[in-house]
Amino acid sequence: MLQRLREEVLEANLELTRRGLVLYTFGNVSGICREEGLIVIKPSGVPYEEMRLEHLVVTDLGGKIVEGKLKPSSDLPTHSVLYKAFPKIGGVAHTHSEHPTAWAQARQPIPCFGTTHADSFRGPVPVTAVMTEQNIACDYEENTGRTIVRAFEHADYEAVPAILVANHGPFTWGLDPGTAAHNAVILEAVARTAYLTITINPAAQPIASGLLDKHYLRKHGSNAYYGQQKGKK
Repeated sequence: MLQRLREEVLEANLELTRRGLVLYTFGNVSGICREEGLIVIKPSGVPYEEMRLEHLVVTDLGGKIVEGKLKPSSDLPTHSVLYKAFPKIGGVAHTHSEHPTAWAQARQPIPCFGTTHADSFRGPVPVTAVMTEQNIACDYEENTGRTIVRAFEHADYEAVPAILVANHGPFTWGLDPGTAAHNAVILEAVARTAYLTITINPAAQPIASGLLDKHYLRKHGSNAYYGQQKGKK
């Protein structure tokens, strides 16, 4: 099981580079084995083009290295907080991709203007509160995770599997590492489209709730009907 997770985490990290979401060593993807309480994550500062399975680092939820000779990503504490707070996720991705990062730096949520957005995110992608100087000075990465969790105190982390950390950048998650990376790719697309929308029409209005729900629920949930349904002829 852990070997398969390693393969999924490596593939998800490489997907970020294929889609142009990371520069140099920026960004990271992790996955969790819930049964063993272990996280597999990208090593810190290793170029993607050089990364191999043996470079990935396995840690427990407290950050203790269980397998691997390299340092884990410096964002590991953030990932760990999310795994503890969001029990239904199996992968986390972090990038500094251009358009979501611009929204994060502007400290603005990404509005849901249309069905492209609604297919993946059931509403606006939120932005966190600005972190305090105290939270930045001590346990910064862990406090980043806590700031993300607070942003979902009254929101559904499954329906909107993404966040913009104010002045920082985006995090996404999903049922597995591949889905987390997939959501990072979609987030870049909807952030860019939202930017273009308000550039064309600064008074653009959000999508109607009925159309939003229709597009989200036809792909997600027990009554989803988009795509090929397994077991049905």
